[in-house]
Amino acid sequence: MTTSEVTTERPASTYELEIGGMTCSSCAMRIEKKLNKLDGVAASVNYATEKAKVTAPDDFDPALLIAEVEKTGYTAVLPKPKATTPEEGDDAEPVDHELVSLRHRLIGSIVLSVPVILMAMIPVLQFTYWQWASLALAAPVIIWAAWPFHRAAWMNLRHGAATMDTLVSVGTGAAFIWSLFALFFGTAGEPGMTHAFELSIAPSDGAANIYLEVAAGVTMFILAGRYFEKRSKRQAGAALRALLELGAKDVAVVRGGAEVRISIDDLTVGDEFVVRPGEKIATDGVIVSGHSAIDASMLTGESVPVEAGPGDAVTGATVNASGRIIVRATRVGSDTQLAQMARLVEDAQSGKAEVQRLADRVSGIFVPIAIAIAVVALGAWLGAGFPAASAFTAAVAVLIIACPCALGLATPTALLVGTGRGAQLGILIKGPEVLESTRKVNTIVLDKTGTVTSGRMTLVDVATVPGTDRRELLRLAGAIEDASEHPIAQAIAKGASEELEIDLPEVEGFRNVEGKGVSGVVDGRALVVGRQSLLDDWSIAADGELQRRKEAAEQDGKTAVLVAWDGEIRGLLVVADTVKPTSAEAIRQFREIGLTPILLTGDNETVAKRIAAEVGIDQVIAEVLPSDKADVVSRLQAEGKVVAMVGDGVNDAAALAQADLGLAMGTGTDAAIEASDITLVRGDLRSAADSIRLARRTLGTIKGNLFWAFAYNVLAIPLAALGLLNPMLAGAAMAFSSVFVVGNSLRLRSFKSRAVDTQSSVPVTA
Repeated sequence: MTTSEVTTERPASTYELEIGGMTCSSCAMRIEKKLNKLDGVAASVNYATEKAKVTAPDDFDPALLIAEVEKTGYTAVLPKPKATTPEEGDDAEPVDHELVSLRHRLIGSIVLSVPVILMAMIPVLQFTYWQWASLALAAPVIIWAAWPFHRAAWMNLRHGAATMDTLVSVGTGAAFIWSLFALFFGTAGEPGMTHAFELSIAPSDGAANIYLEVAAGVTMFILAGRYFEKRSKRQAGAALRALLELGAKDVAVVRGGAEVRISIDDLTVGDEFVVRPGEKIATDGVIVSGHSAIDASMLTGESVPVEAGPGDAVTGATVNASGRIIVRATRVGSDTQLAQMARLVEDAQSGKAEVQRLADRVSGIFVPIAIAIAVVALGAWLGAGFPAASAFTAAVAVLIIACPCALGLATPTALLVGTGRGAQLGILIKGPEVLESTRKVNTIVLDKTGTVTSGRMTLVDVATVPGTDRRELLRLAGAIEDASEHPIAQAIAKGASEELEIDLPEVEGFRNVEGKGVSGVVDGRALVVGRQSLLDDWSIAADGELQRRKEAAEQDGKTAVLVAWDGEIRGLLVVADTVKPTSAEAIRQFREIGLTPILLTGDNETVAKRIAAEVGIDQVIAEVLPSDKADVVSRLQAEGKVVAMVGDGVNDAAALAQADLGLAMGTGTDAAIEASDITLVRGDLRSAADSIRLARRTLGTIKGNLFWAFAYNVLAIPLAALGLLNPMLAGAAMAFSSVFVVGNSLRLRSFKSRAVDTQSSVPVTA
């Protein structure tokens, strides 16, 4: 590596700008190009989210970014930090002034335009001076209601650019000016003038026709399309807003033995706080005292509350469903799981898939091409000997129908809704490029421990010698194992406690023999619990039947523990890592969506095959070292497979990064989550199948939207140029295309998880 290569690297910062004044994707393209011309700046502007994500050197002044956007003719601000303290009116929906202005202009244009359109379409309504009445009604629509189009077109002209607003402004302005000419200098203003509304263009005397209904109608329809588009985009982002608003606003902290209620902003790591039944847990932490059932449905979509007690980790924004608990804060502010989830979703929504970049490039050159086609159509009609009015009408129709709004909205709206719905279901898609990967995946590699299995040892079998009571065996063995911190001992103690539903007795003279087992006195009985070698030390012989069951369990990869007291063998306890109850169903769902499951584990082949048979996996790769997991994925890829990898541990991180699609269980380690493309907040493997189904459906929606948008323009522009499309109907069709694309994207909100029976309780508001 050369010295110059080292010194060219500069520390970078990421800024997010809220952009105002964009009306189509070509606006976003213009801003993006301007920002990317700045030294050291890399920018991506998203029309749907109305945000710019900018990476610039650390010493770069963000004010220069704002100034550059404003030079381009738009507004930009750095987002204000959200206040988290509860204040009056916090629950109210924030006022969108642009949406309010659009609504007022739309209502005004409807009231004034409808009479103009009716008079132009129905000859019986054309009274003596109807054309002058139309002018009085249409003028406010074309000047006031359409003012945002004219203002934007003028600003774009000053910067030597053309956007959708240019098309609308030129089209409606030309129709209005022609009508004024016909009224004041032609024969259209004479008393008793009438003309019928036609769907196509016919040769006529241009000076005898007015196009006020076209100018007013196009303005009304485009305002309607833009209003519903803006409103729908707010709905599309509702899931993220709901996610951001889930957190608690204040918290009862224990200070000096007393409870003090403080703002969530003042909470620090290490603080202990009280959570009463029905309250939200303020931040991520560990339960210090108390037992409760934790309802995590708002974050994970899991409908069943999970029991939790001292030592268990809890997540901020989940709800304490039953008992009073005290929690020690381990992560606060932007480090919490809720904040990380929101950040992942927002990053995914503001990114761009490859298909969107193509659409952006097309939109960027579409407006100039449309203007050129309109000029060619005008010249062709005039050259063919048609009246100027017919030529002008065809040109206006081309300008109106060519607006590429639907093209710009096709991808980002589907991304907004798809990733938002995923967040509601506990599926976090890191970026739009992930969608492309899910379409091609045909093989899914599953880590065993913590992914297919629970990752925790569980008591799975109990055997006793004749004359020994099962409950007594569990009571005594559970009591002595409860004194040990070993995972196997804790599994036995927990299993005994849950089955007997009693408090285990105290232990006296407890002794732990490293690697062999434990001994002690319970209720006056001298107990020995552990391996055969420990019983041999005490000269206790194993029963023949118990020995056979012990060997059979060990051959299956399970751990067998012998129990003896008063110098005699009494029973056998079998402990194993159990398969998650939903794993077999998940495997079936993988096969349904065309994926071949492969079990990958470091365990011995006997254990791996037993687990695989239990869940229905045919192919097993066992006895793989943690460092070799990525090599296994590489080998599968070399065989032509497109591989998805699901894991949860640090040892899975390299394999997750190597896979074409990495899915990390949210119950796993931070390293695995960081290396993955999709994070599954719940520990349910069925979520992996849900995530691939959702990503594929989102990608399918994007492609459907793009097909509609391209097909619409490709088919409609020739019809308009040939004079087969009235300009007013062109305006209505153009507005409908945008609304259709957004509405099609909103259908993703109905996506249902097969991993939960109920919908997530995250509120989604319009």
